[in-house]
Amino acid sequence: MALSVCLLCLFVLPVCVSSFERKGENVVNEVLWSLNKHKPWIETSYRGLITENTDEVLLDPPLVALDKDAPVPYAGEICAFRVYGLDAPFEAVVLNRTSGEGQLRAHRPIDCEHQREYTFIIQAHDCGGGPGGTGGKRSHKAVVHVQVGDVNEFSPVFSSLEYSGSVLEGRVYDSILQVQATDEDCSPQYSQICNYQITTEDTPFAIDRNGNIRNTESLSFDTQPHYEISVTAFDCGQKKAKHSATVHIHVKPICKPGWRGWTKRVDYEPGIGSKQLFPKMHLETCEGAVSSVQTTVELQTRHIGKGCDRETYSEKSLQKLCGASSGSTDLLPAPSAAFNWTASLMTDGGRDSDLIYRFDGRQAANIPDWITPQNLTDQFTIATWMKHGPSPGLRGEKETLLCNSDKTEMNRHHYSLYVHNCRLVFLLRRDFTQGDSFRPAEFHWKLEQICDKEWHYYVINVEFPVVALYVDGVTYDPYLVTDDWPIHSSQIDVQLTVGACWQGGEVSKARFTQHFRGSLSGLTLRPGKIESQKVISCLQACKEGLDITSLESMDKGIKFHFNPAQSVLVMEGEDLEQVNTALRKVSYINSRQFPTPGTRRIHISTTVQCFGEDVCISIPDIEAIVMVMQPSEPRITITGAEQLNMPASDLALGLLLFRDLHIFSTLILTENLGDVAEKSGVLDEMVHNLDYCDILVLGEELKKGLESLHLPRSALLGKHLDYTNSTTGMSIYGVDSMSHYAQVIRQVRFQSLRTGMSARSFRVSCSELNGRYTSNQFTLQVRESDKFISSTYCIAALCSSTVTDCSPSVSLMLYYPLLPCSSVVTTPMDPHRAGAIWVVDHSQHCSNTDIVVVVC
Repeated sequence: MALSVCLLCLFVLPVCVSSFERKGENVVNEVLWSLNKHKPWIETSYRGLITENTDEVLLDPPLVALDKDAPVPYAGEICAFRVYGLDAPFEAVVLNRTSGEGQLRAHRPIDCEHQREYTFIIQAHDCGGGPGGTGGKRSHKAVVHVQVGDVNEFSPVFSSLEYSGSVLEGRVYDSILQVQATDEDCSPQYSQICNYQITTEDTPFAIDRNGNIRNTESLSFDTQPHYEISVTAFDCGQKKAKHSATVHIHVKPICKPGWRGWTKRVDYEPGIGSKQLFPKMHLETCEGAVSSVQTTVELQTRHIGKGCDRETYSEKSLQKLCGASSGSTDLLPAPSAAFNWTASLMTDGGRDSDLIYRFDGRQAANIPDWITPQNLTDQFTIATWMKHGPSPGLRGEKETLLCNSDKTEMNRHHYSLYVHNCRLVFLLRRDFTQGDSFRPAEFHWKLEQICDKEWHYYVINVEFPVVALYVDGVTYDPYLVTDDWPIHSSQIDVQLTVGACWQGGEVSKARFTQHFRGSLSGLTLRPGKIESQKVISCLQACKEGLDITSLESMDKGIKFHFNPAQSVLVMEGEDLEQVNTALRKVSYINSRQFPTPGTRRIHISTTVQCFGEDVCISIPDIEAIVMVMQPSEPRITITGAEQLNMPASDLALGLLLFRDLHIFSTLILTENLGDVAEKSGVLDEMVHNLDYCDILVLGEELKKGLESLHLPRSALLGKHLDYTNSTTGMSIYGVDSMSHYAQVIRQVRFQSLRTGMSARSFRVSCSELNGRYTSNQFTLQVRESDKFISSTYCIAALCSSTVTDCSPSVSLMLYYPLLPCSSVVTTPMDPHRAGAIWVVDHSQHCSNTDIVVVVC
């Protein structure tokens, strides 16, 4: 029995002990649970802020959980915060279990542009009854609203990098167009555009903060038809756009009636002939219906030479060129040793070699008696270019161009041409030997041209008693003719003057009176003949003017008319397109080989008629210029033998001075660079005319009766040339080719009957355009010699067919110019032929001792 009890105890006791232990633990737990009586407490809602790209959330109020069980361990402590919400990228951590402080943070990057705010639930947990957290309690659920704070990480971006707008000229707009930029930042501060700015400087435009662009002033299509400006944008954080926008603003012209498609400057190269002025021109009527159009094109050349580009040859050469009668006297020639009476007169700058004399009321010139025509007869011509303005004062005194008056004792005016109060008066007093009746003596013309300060060409043809005046080729009858008695004949010498009248009698001291104020050129007097209308027109003709290209293709509906000088063209038509086509054919032409360079103004005026309307559209006038470029200049060269050694016997017979003379011209190329002309080189030989060549005797003048120059009249046949001859030399003049001049000069002979003449020198120089282009001064020296020896020259001899003795006898040969050895070549010719030139071939072997043998 006792053993059974022991065995039972062995098995039951451990169970009893284990049961006791479990009961103790439960008791402890019950004790602990009895201590965790309260749930944690947190706020009911929170608001938080997190800056994007960071992880810390700033909460308001701060995250703190309170538990009334504190300070009981575990029961009064906070062990965790739980976040509930779909895809809420946040977590809460306990910073201090005792105080219950917590921290809300993001567990992945937060992007405001992806999501700007979050709402989720948070709940606090205490630590329960022990370290394992058993028996823990949870707080109520609080709502958390977290807003994501923006960072200004994006720049403004324009919706387009190119904008375009247009305005009408003359208007100011409140808004032409609007540019727009956006920003990808999420907040209003950084996503809104607060300012726009125009970065292009000095533009007549402004932009407001909304991107509206306006013009600050009225714009002109003619001044600038297109503007290109750059615009940038700033967000409210002052971040600037990385790329600017380009804005194109086009200025549209208000439809104004007028000519379109023309240029203000037309360049004209010399020698090209006719050049169209406005090949793309057309008239814009702005849809206005017109019944007719009249257009006037005017070429203004008053500032060029004597009113336009004319030939500037000497007056004698021009008269010869135009076929005028010979025998005229040039009263205002270029100053020279022979014609020295114009040396004291003032010249007007010599533009383009125009010989213009300017008189200011103090200058005058006496014409030498040997120049003055002694008998005018009943037929004669006075011609001159004149530019004259109104006389000073209300009643100006007489201004004399030309006057023939008594040289001494008396003060009678035999004939004169003068201006008085803008009237041109010609006085012609006959003497009793030509009639004793009351005859016409003064002829008066009242013309606007006399005082308009422009150049005009005046010709007075006298066929007594009829006197005709031509002005620029147009004839005018005198408005007043007064008669007078003839002058009594006397033995008193007369004096011809230019620019004033000579008063030699009835005064204490002879002097000039009635001075002229103006400019004169080409004053000539031709006794015995009058000029024809054809010659007068030729002498005053302009070499430049307006022209119409392809005249044969002009529409029949177009009427047109030129003035005589072709400086004014009037066109009229009913069809607008025909008028446009006709005006495109208008061209400028300058027929001079060497025109005067510079500008010519073009003025176009237009009148338009409309259908049944009192008021029609107005067409503005056009001002343009033709720029005549600098012509390439010729270089005139004279060559030939420079020395002749001749026996006295040959000089007595007459020596051909310039047997081997040649005249040629090369072209100096001129490049026109803008308004500047530069010479760049020499081109090939060119052909042009000359207007005079002078053969001047150097040293003392020729001895009359012993020495003279001769030129047979037959040498001038078929040529437009004439000549004058004196002891100082010979002048050959007229507009003709260089070859004709050379042919004539080769026939000039020098004859000398003097004995013991050591040497004579002659200088030849030629001119084109009255000295505008001049040649070199070619000098020839003639020496008297009895020896037939040449040191550096070989002699060419002309053998007569009658020569039988072939020895080089001086008495049997006519000597011709010395030729350089290098130029002498043996030429096979028939030795029996009359006049054959035959020279021994010493061309390469001439020396100081060589003797030239002539083989006949």
